[in-house]
Amino acid sequence: MAEPKNNDFLDDLANAEAEEYADEMSEISGTDAELDALRAERDELKDRFMRALADAENARKRSDKDRREAENYGGSKLARDMLPVFDNMKRAVESATEEQREVSAALIEGVELTMRELQNVFAKHGIQIIAPQVGDRFDPQLHQAMFEAPVPGTKAGDIIQVAADGFMLHDRLLRPAQVGVSSMPAS
Repeated sequence: MAEPKNNDFLDDLANAEAEEYADEMSEISGTDAELDALRAERDELKDRFMRALADAENARKRSDKDRREAENYGGSKLARDMLPVFDNMKRAVESATEEQREVSAALIEGVELTMRELQNVFAKHGIQIIAPQVGDRFDPQLHQAMFEAPVPGTKAGDIIQVAADGFMLHDRLLRPAQVGVSSMPAS
């Protein structure tokens, strides 16, 4: 009868080792599952971090662009409002006759100096004058055709009269030059 006790002991020992082994295996598979969960969470957090970093960089670039545009074009409304002042001063100087120039030389010189100073302020703030000449080609990007007329000795699309200069603010058109254009048919 001693044998059966020995077998029971061995069976009990084998069962205990098997249970212990099963417990270890379940702990290992639980650890693998935890590791997989942690890896997935890490990957998700890394993805969210990279997206947040990209969003921050895009926001920085957008704000830099907005700041540059505000610096360059923020005064465009004021600049547009100053254009008629320039036009009126130019017309005043151009309309003075030689007799008026002799009589009111100081006044006309003052208007010319003021106009030059206005041009210097324009240049300082990135405003360039578009001053087309009679005979230049009409450019719809820079000129506004106020009228068309057939003028002998010209080609269709030639500027035949300049009514008002145009203005650019950096690379944007503030006001197109107002011109008359030849509509002379091709001969």
